[in-house]
Amino acid sequence: MRTDSDAKRVVIWGTGFVGKMVIAEVLDHPGFELVGVGVSDPAKVGRDIGDICGLSSDVGIAATDDVDALIDLQPDALVHYGPTAAHADANIDLITRFLRAGIDVCSTAMTPWIWPTMHLNPPNWIEPITVACELGEASCFTTGIDPGFANDLFPMTLMGLCSEVRTVRASELLDYTHYTGDYDREMGIGRPPEYRAMLENPDILVFAWGATVPMIAHAAGIMLDDITTTWEKWVTPTERTTAKGVIEAGNVAAVRFTVNGVYRGETRIQLEHVNRIGNDAAPDWPSGNQNDVYRVDIEGTPSISQETTFRFTDGSGRDAAAAGCLATGLRALNAVPAVNDLSPGWVTALDLPLIPGKGTIR
Repeated sequence: MRTDSDAKRVVIWGTGFVGKMVIAEVLDHPGFELVGVGVSDPAKVGRDIGDICGLSSDVGIAATDDVDALIDLQPDALVHYGPTAAHADANIDLITRFLRAGIDVCSTAMTPWIWPTMHLNPPNWIEPITVACELGEASCFTTGIDPGFANDLFPMTLMGLCSEVRTVRASELLDYTHYTGDYDREMGIGRPPEYRAMLENPDILVFAWGATVPMIAHAAGIMLDDITTTWEKWVTPTERTTAKGVIEAGNVAAVRFTVNGVYRGETRIQLEHVNRIGNDAAPDWPSGNQNDVYRVDIEGTPSISQETTFRFTDGSGRDAAAAGCLATGLRALNAVPAVNDLSPGWVTALDLPLIPGKGTIR
């Protein structure tokens, strides 16, 4: 574990899928010193994080649910890989305690916070953070788990290379065969086609996944007329085996949805997800030039297309979905120095400078 004098001292909260991977990486990172790890699962309390994260040896840091003890460590930041917005009250309670203590927070949870001024954000999700930032003179940044940077940083960066943008679309085109997240309830994958998934509700879809659309509009200097959604399902004619079990023939094995920013009567900004079980599913829907890509398409002057892949080449056998999740987690970690330098308050992707990953080449 690095202890360089200029390293940022961080507490990590959460040892789920993303948190475990980030902890394994941060231990040897010269830019960060891991000083504490918080967990909400009582079964993990007191266990060495090396054991929790499946590392080859103990690290010497025991996981704890004692928030005050973690705050007393006076870290430069809390890097929060907590649960999704489905657990909003617990997230807000935890995060505000760190902010009130003057500790900056960088998080992947609470995706609606990617753009705090989004009209669907309830006041009781926003005001406590605003007040806590003021009282503690601290900052709160959320990059999102969808992942935020592919839906805001990538398209907005490319828009800066254009003189005119007629449409901009950010797409996630992924195979969920090996993914174990809650896609059956949220997206209806694996369910009968008549099942109405949670995200099929337009307001829930925009609220949970669409905050980058008004962010991009704000960055482009326009006010959207409306935000609309679409939702499509593809039913598999044969059974498909996944990491979560078997999807029977006749059930949904792919979904395609969009969140659309409408300006002057036309869709000008679009967030698109195509999530499949098997790359041969829904063959008429968009795919990348490679499998498992994040894609940005700009029709403009000039028109631009960019595909980004995340892969492990270390022989670990981990798939593209895991690589994307790690990148999501590291975006929050690597943002810590920049967030520390900003004025107190809410932080969005538009407030951050270029984050080149200091200490990554070593």
